[in-house]
Amino acid sequence: MARRIAGIDVGGTFTDLVMQDADGSIRIAKVPTTAVNQAGGVMAAIAAAGTTPAALDLIVHGTTATTNAVLERKLAKVGLITTAGFRDVLELGRRTRPRAYGMTGSFEPLIPRELRREVAERMDARGAVITPLDEAEVERVVAALLAEGCEALVIHFLHAYANPSHELRAGEIARALWPNGYVTLGHALLSEFREYERGTTASVNAAVQPVLDRYIRHLQDRLAEAGHQRDLLVMNGNGGTVPARAVAAEAAKTVMSGPASGVMAAAATLTQSGVRNAITCDMGGTSTDVALIAGGVPEVSAELSIAYGLPIHLPMVDVRTVGAGGGSIAWIDRGGMLRVGPESAGSAPGPICYGRGGTRPTVTDANLLLGRLDPDALLATGRRVAVEEVREAFAREIGNPLGMTPEQAAEAVIRLTNVLMAGAIRMVSLSRGHDPRDFALFAFGGAGPLHAVALAREIGIPEVLTPFRPGLTNALGCLVADLRQDVVNTLNRGLDDIAESEIAAVLAAQSERARAAVEAGGAEVERIETRHVAEMQFRAQTHLIRVPLASAAPSRAEVQAAFEEAYFARFQLRLPEIRAVLVNLCTCAVGRRPAFDLRALAGGGGVARLGTRRLYADGAWHEATVWQREGLHEGTCIEGPAVLQQADATIILEPGSTAVVDALGNLRISA
Repeated sequence: MARRIAGIDVGGTFTDLVMQDADGSIRIAKVPTTAVNQAGGVMAAIAAAGTTPAALDLIVHGTTATTNAVLERKLAKVGLITTAGFRDVLELGRRTRPRAYGMTGSFEPLIPRELRREVAERMDARGAVITPLDEAEVERVVAALLAEGCEALVIHFLHAYANPSHELRAGEIARALWPNGYVTLGHALLSEFREYERGTTASVNAAVQPVLDRYIRHLQDRLAEAGHQRDLLVMNGNGGTVPARAVAAEAAKTVMSGPASGVMAAAATLTQSGVRNAITCDMGGTSTDVALIAGGVPEVSAELSIAYGLPIHLPMVDVRTVGAGGGSIAWIDRGGMLRVGPESAGSAPGPICYGRGGTRPTVTDANLLLGRLDPDALLATGRRVAVEEVREAFAREIGNPLGMTPEQAAEAVIRLTNVLMAGAIRMVSLSRGHDPRDFALFAFGGAGPLHAVALAREIGIPEVLTPFRPGLTNALGCLVADLRQDVVNTLNRGLDDIAESEIAAVLAAQSERARAAVEAGGAEVERIETRHVAEMQFRAQTHLIRVPLASAAPSRAEVQAAFEEAYFARFQLRLPEIRAVLVNLCTCAVGRRPAFDLRALAGGGGVARLGTRRLYADGAWHEATVWQREGLHEGTCIEGPAVLQQADATIILEPGSTAVVDALGNLRISA
């Protein structure tokens, strides 16, 4: 039976919707994000698409609620119960500093010291009991934390990954006293060694759990009031989805939900376009997110740090974020240097050209001043702002202090923004042993295609691919996302000391648990695929290498060989005299939903060439052709300089570049 499915992504500036109607047609919407409560933007996007919640059979939602809560420290009050002598683990961390040079900078853990309490209990690294759990002390500490006004609780005991019995019993005691369900057991969220990372992951989960739960409940209530009584799936940071009823239990997994959805849309687009290797560049209003897709599969990492001192060791799409977006503010520091971001004008007041009261120049304003944006086609404007008003702001804030014309100042802002994004691209490619010249640049987001060609030239990437709806790619990612569950367990022993039967048993148990979670998801799933990865290192090393396993029952020799090849691919070095340590075994189960044919998004036909416009590039004005993107058909070839406009984004072809439209409506640009 045909279904109406909507993918809705909430970004820092806009809330986007892509909906597949029952007849296969597509509807889109882009509305301002309602920062106070994102549910308002979601409801507005549904209305803007000309439909109602009651008419939708499935909604898949990507949210920045948890990410923003952590970054802005708008969190629940959390208490921590831990092993006697270890209350300061979250603060001691890894002996790093907020700033690499100098003795300045401070770090404030999510849970203050007075809310971190100790109880008598102790396991050793193999899971043997050294000190029994003092259950009466657990009761006293839980009562004390409740009296302090804590809304959520973390129970985090030493070596609970090896033997969780003390955490489980403490959890039973706590839940009998705790007035809500916001109790996080460290081992249940992440059964992995490293007490600091496991503890911070659990503390992040507890701190955002009430925030996410309240938001999702409020959204579900508003949808229900409007007649929607069906499924709501929420994007996780691993690129998969989970049912809304289960998402709050592991709320930390939704951190990076929005960026992950864009990468999944990119992977789907690249697969249908016949491109296997690409670096994604999602430039929105607040930041730019960069990720790498190799062989059609997005890179996944379990070592995300959302902010200093807050590592989240959960499998997530490996996205690197820089504070350079369309709303990033350009400013001069005390040393007279030009800076871009990380402060953003956001959606309110927004860039100057939005006419909502913004007075400080942003990247979007720079693009407008240089002829890259049409002042009459801007979305979400409060009033029409004359280009001269933007020019005066650049002269006042940037140009005059630096001895530049306003146009030179605006171009400097664009170039600096590109440098910041190039740094993130090098982090996901060169630092991982990948040559960016072997990849395409997949540019999306509302602002990504404005910078893509210049950015590709900066790095040496030969081709840029821009999808047909670049400004709605994250919402498309929600529409095409599959269900996914990840399970991790720590062994942390030399590979030679682990029986092959033990490896097979762990992987089998993880597969059963992950597949059961996917099957309970409730959405239509055509098949379930299972993948296994080993996280390994040589003895005495610190960092882990992720090694794909070819089967669910590999031999030790196969695991060792796979690790050595992965290590060589990363470092071009072989160390045959050193044996490997198998630290973690990871399993992911992916429930494949029905495929979405991206040709449904593509346009073609109608008026395409709109005229010409002056475009400032490389220190001079050029006469650029202006095209309506939706009017282009397959095989159309356009030479730069050119501006391609569409409802959700603008694409710039720098002088000397050439673009061709492929069968999916993508622009394939030779940089």
